[in-house]
Amino acid sequence: MSTRTPLRPVPEHQRHVATLLAAGRGPDRPWPTETVPLDRARGRVLGEPVIAPEPLPAFDNSGMDGYAVRAAEVASATSGTPVRLPVGEDIPAGAPVGELVPGTVRRIMTGAAVPMGADAVVEVEVTDGGTETVEIREARPVGRFVRTAGSDVAAGAQVLAAGTTLGPAQLGVLAAFGIHDVVVRRRPRVLIVSTGSELAEDPAPGSGQIRDANGALLAAAVEESGGVAVRKLWVEDDVPTFLALLDGELAAGDVDLVITSGGVSAGAYEVVKDGLGPRGIEFVKVAMQPGMPQGSGLVDGVPVVCLPGNPVSALTSWEVFVRPALRLAFGHPRPQRSVVRATLTEPLEPLRGKRQLRRARLDRITGTVRPWGPPGSGFLGWFAGADALIDLPADGALLAAGDTVEVWDLTSD
Repeated sequence: MSTRTPLRPVPEHQRHVATLLAAGRGPDRPWPTETVPLDRARGRVLGEPVIAPEPLPAFDNSGMDGYAVRAAEVASATSGTPVRLPVGEDIPAGAPVGELVPGTVRRIMTGAAVPMGADAVVEVEVTDGGTETVEIREARPVGRFVRTAGSDVAAGAQVLAAGTTLGPAQLGVLAAFGIHDVVVRRRPRVLIVSTGSELAEDPAPGSGQIRDANGALLAAAVEESGGVAVRKLWVEDDVPTFLALLDGELAAGDVDLVITSGGVSAGAYEVVKDGLGPRGIEFVKVAMQPGMPQGSGLVDGVPVVCLPGNPVSALTSWEVFVRPALRLAFGHPRPQRSVVRATLTEPLEPLRGKRQLRRARLDRITGTVRPWGPPGSGFLGWFAGADALIDLPADGALLAAGDTVEVWDLTSD
């Protein structure tokens, strides 16, 4: 009888990591916030609702270049029987404005305040453009081309809800209200620890050594997701050294999440597994390729996620398990990558028994997807040229060119 432990399904491990990263958060203990200047708020998640302190627009203004009029005075105007009226003082945008004298019109520019007494704007295109006397050739009803105060946002209305991601339009409306500082959710602070005696910090690695790619790629992944990589560290395959480093970092109290890479498999020098297993970190094998060995749990109340050491496996694991869980934890409105349906350009033979994430290039114009490079976990150069992942089910069924597959768009927010 086999005693092999069954592989954990991918969705189960996704839920496990999401629950871990959300530990201790809730309505009574939301994610911390901070106040930042508006010019540093792009891409941040709003921490509290923004209420309009005044109407927008703040005053009635013209939606066209034309003439401010009393609608009743031009109601009979047609191209055959135009209405001729004297033109008063011009109203450029930004100028102070008074009252419209009955029986007259005033030239007005787009965005300029509508004078008291005027209730419509006749666009210049249906006039002769006169500057002393104007010939108006079409009637305009009350309210035409007048943007009334509060017609965009009423004073006291909610402008933006908490949890909104601040992009150009959102920052623009805040600026329109004169808001210079904004409350946003604090970026998650992530400690990255690369493990392995084979890693070298020297520019020229020695025999059998390699440079640390995981520190760079995981730090970039954290920043891209909306977090901040507080530190990147490297530790050799020595359990006491590893634990001392980790305990020292956690004691500083400025870390929301620890990501380790390497030392989680079944070898003789698995420093992360050997060091953290006895401290309650769970190590499992997930039915996924690349990225089968995984670890996760709490150390001193701080979530720790342990990824494989192969850079391709580490980055794929980040995309599948950590990125969505982290964004969900600090309330990002779009925790998941966009998933699209695309047509394969060539046949694929998935693995049976494991969900496979194949590097790919997605043609967003034709809706086709092309596998990019070999399926193995040792091809970081190929991953660097990919912009998508084909999500292949674990049934192992052969896919033909022209079949439709689900694709994770790695360029999506």
